[in-house]
Amino acid sequence: MSSSRSSYGLSDRSVPGSDSRRRSSTQPRPNLYLRSRSQPFPLPPLIPRLVVDPLTATLVLAYVAAGVALGMVSGLVPGLHANNFALVLAAAAADAPGPPLLLGVAMLAAGVVHTFLDAVPALALGVPDAAMAATALPGHRLVIAGRGREAIRLSALGSGLAVAVALPLAVPVSAAMESAYPAVRDHLPLVLAAVVALLVGTEPTLRAGAVGLAAFAASAALGWLTLDLSPAAPLAAGGMLTPLFAGLFGAPVLVDALGGAGVPEQADAAVASPRRVVLGTAAAGALAGAVVGYLPGISSAIAAVVVLAATPGTAGDRGYVVATSGVNTANTIFALFALVAIGEPRTGVLVAFETVSAPLNLPLLVAATLLASVAGFCLVLSLGDRYLRVVGRMDYRRLSVGVLCLLVALSWLFAGPVGAVVFAASAVLGLVPVRFGARRVHLMGVLIGPIALGL
Repeated sequence: MSSSRSSYGLSDRSVPGSDSRRRSSTQPRPNLYLRSRSQPFPLPPLIPRLVVDPLTATLVLAYVAAGVALGMVSGLVPGLHANNFALVLAAAAADAPGPPLLLGVAMLAAGVVHTFLDAVPALALGVPDAAMAATALPGHRLVIAGRGREAIRLSALGSGLAVAVALPLAVPVSAAMESAYPAVRDHLPLVLAAVVALLVGTEPTLRAGAVGLAAFAASAALGWLTLDLSPAAPLAAGGMLTPLFAGLFGAPVLVDALGGAGVPEQADAAVASPRRVVLGTAAAGALAGAVVGYLPGISSAIAAVVVLAATPGTAGDRGYVVATSGVNTANTIFALFALVAIGEPRTGVLVAFETVSAPLNLPLLVAATLLASVAGFCLVLSLGDRYLRVVGRMDYRRLSVGVLCLLVALSWLFAGPVGAVVFAASAVLGLVPVRFGARRVHLMGVLIGPIALGL
């Protein structure tokens, strides 16, 4: 598997240029609470101690604030994949002022806030990044039914509750996964095959299951053909994920919306789901985020589908929003601990983190994650309603065409003319599953297939 796929955190190899900091298979793994690759930092479980001077604290807060601002912008741009945004940050980091640790803090804060806010365009426009693929259609249905403000709050609750669940569990789960990971890695194709079987088996009809399996196979072939491409593009930190996911999951919704009536007037923001359903679904999403944080190819969308297959039928569309948001945000936390425990970056943000050689000061990074989570929760509530109002006032046909043009432009920026062609091919494939009653989440075969087959 080439380095381009590794740069997405999809393989068991680290990013190019990081080999000197990698552990050999014969070296012992570090303690889970390492401050850096060589310095032990005894972290009391769940109570990180930060002893800093006022100037250092001010600098940390400033870099967290900068990361929050960047994550806000990236999260609200329709179809902008978090991994591509993170790699752009890494490319720009060479010219950014500040030590590597603080640059890493800003990147991590940006990634956390992105996971809160990327639900907003997925709900208002139906244009997700890959992590929100399962939310796009169910969440969009809530918006069309006038429950968009409720959906915004469900997403915020899913992400916020996931942080509250994931942080206490991150240490014991990471310790357990550190021991289990070699066995999981050795049997990864079987694990991924079981996930695919579960996705297909949870379709309501045999026809939908067959279509889902065909969609998985077709998207896997598309991933095999395109993921390792490194086309010339205006942005040096580009890649194929943006055209692939914008085409598979974003463009089909916009094409369907061309004949629609747009976003209707939205009702009140009251959450109709019972409290126990919201809490249970968010907690299950957080636990699934641990799996996403450790296993390559398992996205938040897939984990959310698996979670909802095991939850009560009352969860419905609202459960999709809560679960996917929970998995998406919890994944950021567990992936950070996975980087410490097994040395593998599982998200684009952490690939960028390693690229700038930021030390793993876990207490400081956990504190930055908490601050960014609070900011993300507040931002999604304050900006989500405004986003819906702005979209509701616009001509939806023109808006859909405009966003489609934006997705083409992003595909070209990140992957050049090849990206535009891949976007078009992905968009055609993305129209197929829903037309035949299957879920679009099967199109995540674009990642799962090549990884499972070792291509």
